[in-house]
Amino acid sequence: MERILIFGMTENPGGVESFLINYYRHIDRSRVQFDFLCNSYEKVAYEDELKKLGGRCFHIIARSKNPVRYKEQLNKVFAKHHGEWNTVWVNVCSLANIDYLVIAKKYGIKRRIIHSHNSENMDSALRKVLHELNKRRIGKYATDFWACSEAAADWFYQGEMRKKVLIIKNAIDARAMAFDANEGRQIREKLHADDKFVIGNVGRLHFQKNQSFAIDVFYRYHQINENSVLVFVGQGEDLHKLKDKVRRLHIEKDVLFVGVRKNIRAWLSAFDVFLFPSKFEGLSISAMEAQANGLPVIASDKVIPPEVKITDHFTFLSLEDGVDRWVKELVKCQSLTREDSESIMESFKAKGFDISQEAYRLEDLLLGR
Repeated sequence: MERILIFGMTENPGGVESFLINYYRHIDRSRVQFDFLCNSYEKVAYEDELKKLGGRCFHIIARSKNPVRYKEQLNKVFAKHHGEWNTVWVNVCSLANIDYLVIAKKYGIKRRIIHSHNSENMDSALRKVLHELNKRRIGKYATDFWACSEAAADWFYQGEMRKKVLIIKNAIDARAMAFDANEGRQIREKLHADDKFVIGNVGRLHFQKNQSFAIDVFYRYHQINENSVLVFVGQGEDLHKLKDKVRRLHIEKDVLFVGVRKNIRAWLSAFDVFLFPSKFEGLSISAMEAQANGLPVIASDKVIPPEVKITDHFTFLSLEDGVDRWVKELVKCQSLTREDSESIMESFKAKGFDISQEAYRLEDLLLGR
């Protein structure tokens, strides 16, 4: 059995974290086991489950909090466990920090995988500069170059590295996200939205996800249909800014911020439509899960990769089309019903996004086969 050291789990249960736990649940753990390097002293997303599945979590201080101690602790993990890992797999949205690969090479880890999960800068201007600098250096430290989509590959790699990229699909367990009428009804009752048109969004509250635009769209739509609510599932640095905007528009009672929730299937089952106006994406797991639930999805065109579209009730709209065009699409969604679960499952399999199939491929890749 081969143990792989993984970086990518943080405290926030976002897209990368969902990707990792989805695969970890479905790989053959008698062949491959995962350990997790975490740059936080706090529990990371799914940590209890990671440990139950046989993984170990190694916590170190974040570089931003204490660069010296961070380097010391990072070196200590690799020194103490020297010889336990032949592969390190680094899952990130930016190349601003490639220390994990540099140290892995220093300690003789033969296989060093870098995996791109985004297609644009979502951090500060400084981190963008660091990303561009490390884009030229990454070939010295990584041996394998992976990405979740072609756009994500373009953001991380250039030249010969770009030619070597393997696309690892953000596959999900579609059946685990299938519509559950009872769960959805319970949540709608809690929200006092039994008879309302519920518009949902799941994701980090961050400018990348463009929830501010979603609020603009809802504000206009709500003028047409007062019997509607907008629900944001997730947390993030834009929470207070978004709440302030909602207050200014006087729609506090109709826009709900429910924070991070574990049972995403239940929340998707409570929605009538999934609104996803991101400014950039690698390959969104949230949009995949919404489709697995049978929801109509309205998403940003030329931003979200076209391969994300699995079902027929998926509409791409340009952000440049403006609010009114998005409102018109919401009105159309009022008459749509959920797609049939079995046909959805077949679509996921046919397009290679079924986790039960893709997990076997990942195992072989991690074992170098």
